[in-house]
Amino acid sequence: MTDDASKDMPPTLSYWHVWADEDGVSHQERRTLEGFERESMGGAAPQWNAAQPAVPAKAIFTVLPVGWTGDWHENPAPQWIVPMSGRWFVETMDGQRVEMGAGDLSFGGDQGCTADAAGHKGHRSGTVGDEPAVLMLVQMAS
Repeated sequence: MTDDASKDMPPTLSYWHVWADEDGVSHQERRTLEGFERESMGGAAPQWNAAQPAVPAKAIFTVLPVGWTGDWHENPAPQWIVPMSGRWFVETMDGQRVEMGAGDLSFGGDQGCTADAAGHKGHRSGTVGDEPAVLMLVQMAS
């Protein structure tokens, strides 16, 4: 947004959402975070914020080593995953594989999957390339 008319328009933010359908199969799709409101934080100039209704339970910083693969598993809790450096992938039960790096955003909500005939349940994830993937996870209370 660069022109004067668009600077007053609330922004949106694209992210990957990992989820389980009613049959317990995991998928991922692009979604859009909306609901940004212009407000001040601590007396600073107003900025665009999109407060989330769920309460964060904890933040975790993790470093996935080069060559690391997390075999089939569900996210332990609904969580926002923010790659800070390096690259990583997420592969869901439907066969879709998405690679992400710094500037990408993912929400892991695949709790409640059912293992398929091959024993796959949830998703696989791992590093891509020749450097570790540094991630920040914000696990939600619900």
